Amino acid sequence: MTTATRAPALFTRDPGATLSPNHYTEVPYEEKLRLWEQVKADSRFPDYMYGCYECGICVAACPSARFYDFSPRKIAQAAGREDVELIYEQMNDDVWNCSQCFSCDRCPRQNSPGGLITILREVAVANGLASSKKALEGYTRIVYKIMTTGTQVSPDMLQPDAFPDWGPDVRTVSENLDTWRRAMPPETHHTTSASWIVSKKTLTELYLIWHYSGVMDMIAQVDEGLHMIIMDVMEESLEEAGYEI
Repeated sequence: MTTATRAPALFTRDPGATLSPNHYTEVPYEEKLRLWEQVKADSRFPDYMYGCYECGICVAACPSARFYDFSPRKIAQAAGREDVELIYEQMNDDVWNCSQCFSCDRCPRQNSPGGLITILREVAVANGLASSKKALEGYTRIVYKIMTTGTQVSPDMLQPDAFPDWGPDVRTVSENLDTWRRAMPPETHHTTSASWIVSKKTLTELYLIWHYSGVMDMIAQVDEGLHMIIMDVMEESLEEAGYEI
């Protein structure tokens, strides 16, 4: 594990606002340590963190680092040193700037900063941190669609009023839907109901996996209303299939 000195305070998701060194002092250290212990307890952690050479290859390969004050190397360094204070700051700010492309996995030490960020995000969501709620609030409709139909977003859903946080690109998409429709021949691609039809058997399996793996508990922490809606859909479908949850 590296023993590098603590990195300086990081920027928040708003490029114009910086974190002071004491930005999260109101949060008890014991709470920060509890969250870090959850990160370390994840079965994937030993495979994602071997120690950082500080070579910077992960940063050079990272597309998010080009647009944000974001560094996957800082994530690996903080995890390697078990810097509880910095990890907490990153869990509330930096991890949400990652595009999860895993370009950083070319690390010569075989670290996976992207994998570490996945764990940090999951712990943040599972514990209902405000940062996770803010980061995911623009994706409620997508989560609802995927988890109730088992499929993905169809072109007609990409509208500026539905996803205002997606920037100008979504407006370009919405203004050229005819082009997108021609590129996606199946008729179901033209609707907001489903991009393709998923069998009831597959949906039943997905619902059971999401229930027993704790995914639904995580959603409840982020958005109680969304959790209730999805549970209503899931429970009705599972009862029809002969399951009770």
